[in-house]
Amino acid sequence: MRIAVFEAEEWERAAFERLRPHHRVVCSPEPLDAAGAEAHADAQVVTAFIRSDLGADVLRRLPDLKLIATRSTGYDHIDLGYCRTAGISVCNVPDYGDPTVAEHAFALLLAISRRIVEAADRTRRGDFAMEGLRGFDLAGRTLGVVGAGRIGRRVIQIAAGFGMTVVAADRRPDPDAARRLGFAYVSLPELLARADVVSLHVPGGPETFDLISDAEFAAMKPGAVLINTARGGVVNAAALVRALTSGRLAGAGLDVVAEEPLVREEAEIFRTDAALRPDQLRSLLATNTLLRLPNVVVTPHVAYDTREAVQRILETSVANIEAFARGEPRNLVL
Repeated sequence: MRIAVFEAEEWERAAFERLRPHHRVVCSPEPLDAAGAEAHADAQVVTAFIRSDLGADVLRRLPDLKLIATRSTGYDHIDLGYCRTAGISVCNVPDYGDPTVAEHAFALLLAISRRIVEAADRTRRGDFAMEGLRGFDLAGRTLGVVGAGRIGRRVIQIAAGFGMTVVAADRRPDPDAARRLGFAYVSLPELLARADVVSLHVPGGPETFDLISDAEFAAMKPGAVLINTARGGVVNAAALVRALTSGRLAGAGLDVVAEEPLVREEAEIFRTDAALRPDQLRSLLATNTLLRLPNVVVTPHVAYDTREAVQRILETSVANIEAFARGEPRNLVL
């Protein structure tokens, strides 16, 4: 098969080279875009990560495409409707990041609870004053986990080590998991009312878009903290700015933000022929405001990014492609 690999760092290419000599493999460090699709128009398999454009406008430039092997768990960045119509299969990497993302969620939480960023910046300047750096204990506080899947449950396990009480909201409760891990399932409104910290672990997509907005922030405990390592679209950015600047929330730790591709490179706005919608412009403005707020810690979508996790991603992605070539597809989402 003809395989085009996008967003491949130099060291990652070796993993895909093992697909030779049975397949033709071409690697590019760049994300897939219209130009990349035209340059590799004969590709039957595309494997890419989250920065690539996997919308219909790009995919239709790949007439021979049979498989998209996304190197991520989420697949909301792929136009599944077009893939279904065009007969393109889609597979993902379902379980590479359970410990990785969960640990990053707590890194964000600890950065907020102990004012790590501000303290480190201050001492780097030679200022060892402690005023304004008082934090708060996690022990004894209530953590609300929205989405108790694999990552959410790992977060729950870590929370137990900190001595936190845990409640979780999930569309498919698992009573056995609750008994085993020592947490309680509650409704989302009850979780918001009880939790000192709310950590989001739901997939992106229409069902979870703006899941947390003005009404949800109003329902949260005053002084609560929000952690989002899920998808930027799960949280309404403007509502989050209002909750933070009004004092309703004490802080937020974000590894993902709304309109992330535009935030990564604002010049993208001027390279596209399509005008941004008003809601996109408002979201972009709100996200830029979040980046400057002192009670917000933002990381650039790196919760997944450890040596171990990336190796698991590569191994699973190569195995997915090999299985598809054998006629035994695995980890299909479409």
